[in-house]
Amino acid sequence: MTLPVQPGSKERPVVLNYKKSLQDYTSGNSDSLTVVFKDLGPQVSYRTLFFCEYLGPLLLYPVFYYFPVYKYFGYKGERVIHPVQTYALYYWCFHYAKRILETFFVHRFSHATSPLSNVFRNCAYYWTFGSYIAYYVNHPLYTPVNDLQMKIGFGFGILCQISNFYCHIILKNLRSPGGEGGYQIPKGFLFNIVTCANYTTEIYQWLGFNIATQTVAGYIFLAVATFIMANWALAKHRRLKKVCLLTFYISVHQYGLQKNVYIPPEKFLEKDKYTYFIKWITWLFFLNCLVLNFEDFRRFVADLIFRLHHDVSSSPAMLKLNMWIKKCCAL
Repeated sequence: MTLPVQPGSKERPVVLNYKKSLQDYTSGNSDSLTVVFKDLGPQVSYRTLFFCEYLGPLLLYPVFYYFPVYKYFGYKGERVIHPVQTYALYYWCFHYAKRILETFFVHRFSHATSPLSNVFRNCAYYWTFGSYIAYYVNHPLYTPVNDLQMKIGFGFGILCQISNFYCHIILKNLRSPGGEGGYQIPKGFLFNIVTCANYTTEIYQWLGFNIATQTVAGYIFLAVATFIMANWALAKHRRLKKVCLLTFYISVHQYGLQKNVYIPPEKFLEKDKYTYFIKWITWLFFLNCLVLNFEDFRRFVADLIFRLHHDVSSSPAMLKLNMWIKKCCAL
């Protein structure tokens, strides 16, 4: 239930809080109140939604590491587990275990529920990418990176995971235990540089994972996640500027000039955000190359091309296509 919105107004309706009485919304000046009821359909709590979407990757990834699943994909040889695959398992499980614990003990949600359909959509996203990445990182034909690159990648990623947790603590303190607090500008730590420091550290921790594991599947996940969170960051940045505009004009002026939207050192251009997105992905590629010396650069590029070719050519659909082409040629 919400309060009615004036015709033509672009403001979002005020959702009634179940902890307040109807008299709290009348300001004591009226004995009657008009409310709007809308059927939102089947709903689940946000904690249930997050728990379901994070539980899948946490359970699916170890299956590819511990169990002989690759024999069902046609691989009959002996599998050798490299140290980077073991560390990747620990890193992955730590990340999603942290997310689940944050869901129950850290996050404070402004809305009580989410549509039930979001459970299936989000689970499809996380569970599919989790299996996709686990398949190639734990594959028997996986080629590990050198020890220096592995240590830099995982070390950088762990630092970003810790920073991400601290960002969530800062966001938690903006709201009361009941979820009240409205839209506020977070301050302190990385929030003094970017609006959505939690998204920034989330992206960088997956960059660290990909530096250490170096798979095409991981970079695809990084690109998709970056695109999604970039749009969330842009929407939040515009929303916070609008809130400030309604309260303190001076604060909005300083906020707009001094704070970046998402990732330093540049700002997202709202009219050209997709061009900037491509530039940022290119910057990530060269940042990854910085951990390699010049002698390894050619090997890195050749290895990346080989992985891309292997990921595509070894798929069941591509194998069936090759068999069909050979049969046609035989005729």
